[in-house]
Amino acid sequence: MMFRATARHPALILDDVRGAQKMLSGVARVTALEGSRHLSELVGAPVHLKCENLQRTGSFKLRGAYVRISGLTPVERAAGVVAASAGNHAQGVALASTLLGVRSTVFMPVGAPLPKVAATQEYGAEVRLHGQVVDETLAAAQQYAEETGAVFIHPFDHPDIIAGQGTVGLEILEQCPEVRTIVVGIGGGGLAAGIAVAVKALRPDIRIVGVQAEGAAAYPPSLAAGRPVSLDNPVTMADGIKVGRPGDIPFAVIEELVDEVRTVTENELSSALLLCLERAKLVVEPAGASPVAALLSDPEAFRGPVVAVLSGGNVDPLLMQRVLRHGMSAAGRYLSLRLRLTDRPGALATLLAALTVADANVLDIGHVRTDPRLGLTEVEVDLHLETKGPRHCEEVEAALRRDGYRVIG
Repeated sequence: MMFRATARHPALILDDVRGAQKMLSGVARVTALEGSRHLSELVGAPVHLKCENLQRTGSFKLRGAYVRISGLTPVERAAGVVAASAGNHAQGVALASTLLGVRSTVFMPVGAPLPKVAATQEYGAEVRLHGQVVDETLAAAQQYAEETGAVFIHPFDHPDIIAGQGTVGLEILEQCPEVRTIVVGIGGGGLAAGIAVAVKALRPDIRIVGVQAEGAAAYPPSLAAGRPVSLDNPVTMADGIKVGRPGDIPFAVIEELVDEVRTVTENELSSALLLCLERAKLVVEPAGASPVAALLSDPEAFRGPVVAVLSGGNVDPLLMQRVLRHGMSAAGRYLSLRLRLTDRPGALATLLAALTVADANVLDIGHVRTDPRLGLTEVEVDLHLETKGPRHCEEVEAALRRDGYRVIG
C-alpha cells in the first residue's frame, strides 16, 4: 500500500521503510516496548509504551537523519549538511553525520537549552546560535545552505526522513503483533507519516491516532481545509511538536492513512509526563508524553491492545522542574489555602500539628498581619501543601474546619 503520489508528493511504500530498517541495523537501537499496568487498567485493555526516549540521542530523530544523509551523493557529502533545530533533530543530524563522516552545521535558537546545545556539539556538529524563534533559525540555515552548497536536512518534509521514522512502525508490529491502536504525537508529521506508511501496508485494520498540543495544532484545520494551513503563533510546552505548519509530504500521508488526530491540553501533557516518571520510571519530554496525555484524557476511546509512542526524552532540567510542578497541580497534588486565626503564641505550631495529623506536607507558608480587613488580634496564613490527590485535598480542608480553623480561600 502507498498513499496517492503526485508531482509534489513522491510515493512512499513499504519497501522504502524496509530498506531504511536494513540501513539502520547496528545504528539505531530497537527500543523497548514496556507494558503499563496503570494505563492498561485505565483503558481496560493492554497498553504498551514504545520507548524512543531511550533511543540514541534521546529521540527517534536519528532514524530519519541517518537515512537521509546516507542517501547523499559523494559530491553532496563533501559539501556537508546543515540543519535547524531547537533540540532533537539537531542531535540526530549531528550524530548521523559523524557516523557517516560528513561535516555538519546546526543552527539553534539563541535561547536553546544549554544541555541540548552541548549534546549537539558533543555529537560532532558545529553549532551556530541564531534567532530568537525557530523560524529565524530555519531561515539562517537555509541561507547558509544557499551560500555554501551544504545540503539542508529538513526535520520532517522529505521521503527519506519519513522512511527512517517509519522503522518505528515495523518494530511495533514485530514486538506487539496483536496491536489494534497506535497513538503517536504529531508536530510536522514525519514520525506519524512513516509509521502510517509501514503499518497500514501490513495491517490496514490497525487504527493510527495522531496527537497534537492544543495550542500548536496545525493538523485539524489543515485536514479540514484539505491542505497545509499555517498557525500564526503556536504555543505549547511541548517544543518537540510545536510546529506551525504541517510538512507537505507528511500531510499527504496523514490525510490518507492516519485515522484520527486529537488534541491535548497543557494540563494533560504535564500530568502525562508526571505519570511516565512516577509509574513507568521513564524520563519523557512533553512532546513524547503526548500519546499518554491522549489516553489519560479519554481512555475509553482507544481499542486495545494500544501502543503509545514515547517519541523523545530530551527535556531541559529546568523545564522538567516546572512541568512536574504543573503536573502535580493538575493532578490535584497541591492544595493552596488561606486561613484566618488568632495571633497568639503557639498558634502556628498548633496549625502545623493539625496538618501533620492530616498527613499534608507544607511546601510554603506565609503570614499576613497588616491587611486592613484583619481584626486587631487576627492573622491570615497562606499555606501551600503537597497532598496525595483530590480526595486527600478535601480531607485536609475538612479536618482543618473540624479543628475550628476559618478557611477563607
